[in-house]
Amino acid sequence: MRDEIARSEPALALLRWYDSAARVLPWRVSPADRAAGVRPDPYRIWLSEVMLQQTTVAAVKDYFHRFTTRWPDVQALAAAEDAEVMAEWAGLGYYARARNLLACARQVTELGGFPDDAKALRALPGIGPYTSAAIASIVWERQETVVDGNVERVVSRLFAVTEPLPKSKPKLTALAEILTPAQRPGDYAQAMMDLGATICTPRNPKCDACPLSGFCQAYAQGIAASLPAKTPKAAKPVRRGIAYVALREDGALLLETRPPRGLLGGTLGWPGTEWRADWTEPLPPAPPLAAEWQDLTGLVRHTFTHFHLELTVAISRVAVDAQPKTGAFHPEFSPSALPTVMRKIWEHAASDPLFAAHFPR
Repeated sequence: MRDEIARSEPALALLRWYDSAARVLPWRVSPADRAAGVRPDPYRIWLSEVMLQQTTVAAVKDYFHRFTTRWPDVQALAAAEDAEVMAEWAGLGYYARARNLLACARQVTELGGFPDDAKALRALPGIGPYTSAAIASIVWERQETVVDGNVERVVSRLFAVTEPLPKSKPKLTALAEILTPAQRPGDYAQAMMDLGATICTPRNPKCDACPLSGFCQAYAQGIAASLPAKTPKAAKPVRRGIAYVALREDGALLLETRPPRGLLGGTLGWPGTEWRADWTEPLPPAPPLAAEWQDLTGLVRHTFTHFHLELTVAISRVAVDAQPKTGAFHPEFSPSALPTVMRKIWEHAASDPLFAAHFPR
C-alpha cells in the first residue's frame, strides 16, 4: 500500500498542475469542462493524434481547423474524395498517415462509431499502440499508458534512466505504466504531454517550475538536461534524381499522381526519375515526353526521415498537342495542393523566365 501511495503522488501533483496550466488546444476538452461531464469528441481526438504523429502542435493547428471545417465528423471524412483529402494534407508530411486516415474513417463509419477500448482501436488502419492508448484514455477514461517522445523524456528524467534510447524504450514504458493513475487517466496523459512540451523540454528544461521536481531523480543528480541519452544515428544517405516540369503553350502543367504505396503515395507531383543513391554524373534521363529540356542551375534539396534528396529540375515548354507518357496536363494548378518537396521543385522552376509570362511572381 505504501508503494502505491508513493507512486500516486507524482500523478496527483501533475494533475494539480494541469488543472491550472493545461494548454488550450482546439481538439481538447478543458479539465474544468471534463469535470463537469463533457466528453471529448473521439473524431477530433483521433484526427489530432494522427496529425500530431512526428509533427508539432503549431504545425497541426491550421490543418486541424481546415479538416474539421470541411469534414466536421468521421462520416463526412469517410465520404470525401481521396484526392481532396490528400490535397488538404499536402505539406503535413508522412503521407501514409493520410491514406490510413481515410481507410480508418471509412471503417469506423461502417462500424457505426469508434470502439471504446484500446485493443479494438488498434485493429483500425493507422492506429498503433500510442494512438489507441491516447484515444482510449482521453475519450473513455481507460487506464491506458500513453507513451510518446514527451513521456519518454519525462520518465527518463524522473527515474534517472541513463541507458540510451531506443534500447531503453521497454524500461521507460514499464515505468510510465507504473505512474499511470486509475483516476483521470485521460487528463493525466494530456498533462504528461503538456509537461514535456512546455516544462520538461529537450533542451534547457525549466526544472524550477516543474511540478515533479521534488520527485525527479535526474534533477536531484543535476543530470536532467542530459537525458534521455540517445544512441548516435548513422549519417543519412543522399539520393538523387531529376524532376521534369513541362508547361504547355496554353498554360497547363504536366503533373502525375504518385502510386498509392510508397513515399508520398497518392499525392500529386512532377514526373521524374527514381530517387537513388547509386547514380553517378550524369543522371540517366527519363523525360515524360519528347521535348527540348533545359536543366536549371542549382539543385532542389529536401530531407526525409531516412535520407537527403537532391534533385535536378528540367523544364520545357511544349505544344498544346503534346502527348505525355505519364501523367496529365492540368489547366488549373495550385501549389498548395503539392507536398513540400514538390512545392520546392515548382518554386525553382517558376523562377525561370520561361514561365514568367504565365506565372508572374
